[in-house]
Amino acid sequence: MSDQEWWRGAVIYQIYPRSFQDDNADGFGDLAGITRRLPHVADLGVEAIWLSPVFPSPMADMGYDVSDHRDIDPSFGTLAEFDGLVARAHGLGLRVLIDQVLSHSSDRHPFFTESRASRDNPRADWYLWADPKPDGMPPNNWQAVFGGPAWEWDVRRKQYYFHTFLKEQPDFDFNNGEVQAWALDTLRFWLDRGVDGFRLDAVNHYLQDPHLRDNPVDWREKTEPDYKTYEMQFPQFSKNRPENLPFMEDMRALLDSYDARVFVGEVGESHYPAERLADYTAPGRLHMAYTPELMGEKFSAAHVRRQIEWLRQEAPDSWPCWAFSNHDVPRHMTRWARFGQSEDALARLCAALLLSLEGSVCLYQGEELGLPQADLDYHELVDPEGRVFWPDNKGRDGSRTPMPWEGDAPHGGFSQAEETWLPVKPPHLARALDRHDPEDGIPAFYARMIALRRAHPALRTGQSTFAQTEEPVLAFWRGGTHFCAFNLGPDAADADLPDGLTPLLTTDGVAAGASLHLPGNGVFIAQRG
Repeated sequence: MSDQEWWRGAVIYQIYPRSFQDDNADGFGDLAGITRRLPHVADLGVEAIWLSPVFPSPMADMGYDVSDHRDIDPSFGTLAEFDGLVARAHGLGLRVLIDQVLSHSSDRHPFFTESRASRDNPRADWYLWADPKPDGMPPNNWQAVFGGPAWEWDVRRKQYYFHTFLKEQPDFDFNNGEVQAWALDTLRFWLDRGVDGFRLDAVNHYLQDPHLRDNPVDWREKTEPDYKTYEMQFPQFSKNRPENLPFMEDMRALLDSYDARVFVGEVGESHYPAERLADYTAPGRLHMAYTPELMGEKFSAAHVRRQIEWLRQEAPDSWPCWAFSNHDVPRHMTRWARFGQSEDALARLCAALLLSLEGSVCLYQGEELGLPQADLDYHELVDPEGRVFWPDNKGRDGSRTPMPWEGDAPHGGFSQAEETWLPVKPPHLARALDRHDPEDGIPAFYARMIALRRAHPALRTGQSTFAQTEEPVLAFWRGGTHFCAFNLGPDAADADLPDGLTPLLTTDGVAAGASLHLPGNGVFIAQRG
């Protein structure tokens, strides 16, 4: 595998900077803390880190409302500290990807301040503005992800501006060539500082229909209104526009002018996601886009198999990228708790399964500790999604709480501040890094599984061929040489075992004789010969 294609089969570790390590005792994570803790990440054996946003921001959406795309927020540190982090990561053999939020900005961004000042200033058309209808209503029916109409009235311009997310996050108008040029220059700024690639936030939201046509009603059968009005229509005109794809090619051309860099796209899509991935990861566009289908409530052998086969069928030229958890969804240890024989057994199963899948893998901080979703009270929330949709949706804060390093230290060793931006709950302290056996704990199991993946090319890049099994057993070959079997249920199960296999990794209680016996959440990985 060439250095240019280091990302094929790579394991990427996502760091949520506000919650990784606080070294200046203000209750918020920072770049110095991340830099100090990088050896832990390197010891896992991953190839790269992905940093969620660290740019200047009012933090209405925890950094995804950017007020300067080419600097570092003082709460995280300085550009010099960022450069030091990149150098330290590279010294440890880790590549660095950063979250790049280009589709929108903060409403406090200087560009938006200028744009809203008048209809004839140099940046008047840098954001998506529209006149009201004659009755004063918004120009169309588009809905915002965080609830309600996606249009906000501005009294200065006497026009509406479009916001896919919060009203504090106005969308750029990428139909404007000057905006596209600025976005490319922004990528160049960070590439020149040595970053190895980008996770592109909301990459399918860059362009909207220039005619502002109404979205049609969602065709999926619904028996009652969704708690999000956004999910009640098919976003035919507000995202996934074909005009978006040529700009992906311009971005890729820029990236390819640098050595060994990569784009990982967030194609947030609940309508036909595999087809969207095929569009965005076609040759000359994104290298890969992580697939959301395994970050939901479903957990069965049939579901996992269906997603892999569906992606191969609908997007045969796409390189898969899988994740079970991230900063936007509840942690999988809680989502799938009912399928666990025990917390540790489920954590090992999920590690082995995810790291055996065909494609690249994103791990989310704390996943290697087996962390569950933190249960927060309403008054502890800062996430606007949770505050708006409580209690049907408690928001994303439960997956964003600080990383617990030391079980007996204040705030789990995350911070020496009196109070942290989100609390560290007792169930997380019980699973702090120092509470795990260094040789046989969950972090050690992740490291062992990642090492196995790196040592056997078939587990990185080999194609999957599924064996016939009954629920809850999932079994497949990788590259025709490596056999992987998993019990996705809490109770013991048996399965047929091919002849001539040499075990490489098993969990407690697995027995391989004439047939394969898997205890609840049992794992069996073997090599032919």
